[in-house]
Amino acid sequence: MSTAIEYAQNHREDHLNELFDFLRIPSVSTQPEHDADIQKAARWLAEAMQAAGLENVRVIQGVGHPLVYADWLHAEGKPTVLIYGHYDVQPAEPFELWESPPFEPTVRDDFVYARGSSDDKGQVYVHVKAVEALLKSNGRLPINVKFIVEGEEESGGASLSAFLPENKTLLAADVALISDTGMPSPEQPALVYGLRGMCYVLLDITGPRRDLHSGSFGGGANNPLNVLGHMIARLKDEEGHILIPGFYDRVRPLTAEEREMLAQFPFDEQAWLEETGVPEAWGEPEYSLIERLGARPTLDVHGIIGGYTGPGGKTVLPAKVHAKLSMRLVPDQDPAEIGRLFTQYVEAITPPSVRVNIEITGAAPASISDWKMPAMQAAVSALEQTFGKKPVFMREGGSIPVVGEFKDILGLETVLMGFGLPGDQIHAPNERYYLPNFYRGIESSIRFFEGYGR
Repeated sequence: MSTAIEYAQNHREDHLNELFDFLRIPSVSTQPEHDADIQKAARWLAEAMQAAGLENVRVIQGVGHPLVYADWLHAEGKPTVLIYGHYDVQPAEPFELWESPPFEPTVRDDFVYARGSSDDKGQVYVHVKAVEALLKSNGRLPINVKFIVEGEEESGGASLSAFLPENKTLLAADVALISDTGMPSPEQPALVYGLRGMCYVLLDITGPRRDLHSGSFGGGANNPLNVLGHMIARLKDEEGHILIPGFYDRVRPLTAEEREMLAQFPFDEQAWLEETGVPEAWGEPEYSLIERLGARPTLDVHGIIGGYTGPGGKTVLPAKVHAKLSMRLVPDQDPAEIGRLFTQYVEAITPPSVRVNIEITGAAPASISDWKMPAMQAAVSALEQTFGKKPVFMREGGSIPVVGEFKDILGLETVLMGFGLPGDQIHAPNERYYLPNFYRGIESSIRFFEGYGR
């Protein structure tokens, strides 16, 4: 292992230049004008994997953007790790808010600024370089590895979802490894063992056949915007408890051991308040803030469209209004069931003076991994050796749907060993990645492969 780490340290400049080349490709999966860039990024990654010494490298074309597969399977009797990541990125707009061009990597104060630097090119690439370091210095890996890297994570992941059930043998492994999460601070590593799921809803309320004059018809025709306001107010109470009947029935309770473990997480609430800009924290008072942020379900309104919002006044009752909502879910909540409960409740509280239409447009289950399994303990040891500090365990409030798919379709638990930081501004202008974590990520991956192999 020491020779592999020495190799990685001696080739830092090469690895960084390669990462910069990767980041220069504007592989935006949601914008058709970047389809050629998506193809270019897939080919670039495949060539980098082949150069690292991986075998059976191929770009898999499907109905959507391509997948990239590679493996090395010569460690007889040793476990197999399936490494996942994504090479597609979010749109960079608004460009004017970037301090440097989003697809021209720029280093400032030990951070590289570029779209995709933290999410997820910079993180997935650490494992490619870890494999290279081991193969170039030792001629072999201490475990078997398989890579599956997609180009649609930021646009739904349909191609991978279709690929998984048809390729169970190809992707068979003992555990999955993903680096697409973060750490609480540059010096404090972390392992995410739980992710929230998602149920996303579009809600339409229709009243009159056309917009009506509020003076002539107000008081007689129910205003869909008023109705929407009343309905939203009946979804949650003022402390954040969700009022949909049955919503909490399947929520897996936090154990005393887990609450104690989460309480040890080095969470700076004052820094969190400063980052968010809110006057004070809010939510279910019977749970701590760290529990509310990752281990409790939520319901939020993300947008309301309707009525007149231009300059000046226009006194109309709008014919139709729209709302976008989501519910973040926790283990044992079924997104399909939550969608049904939401629909039944909203239909029940809809007054007969308007019509409602509800569409569930996105659903993914929550996931939780056994933090005591051997692969997770190998990750604990790898991070502690690299960072000089034992990692903390955390539950992430966001969603990575593929983790649930790996569990349901491939039967795999996942180690989430991420190297992003809270201020990386992923999905926003000036996304960045802490370069010391790029190098330490490579070393952590090398140590993980060695430790899990033992």
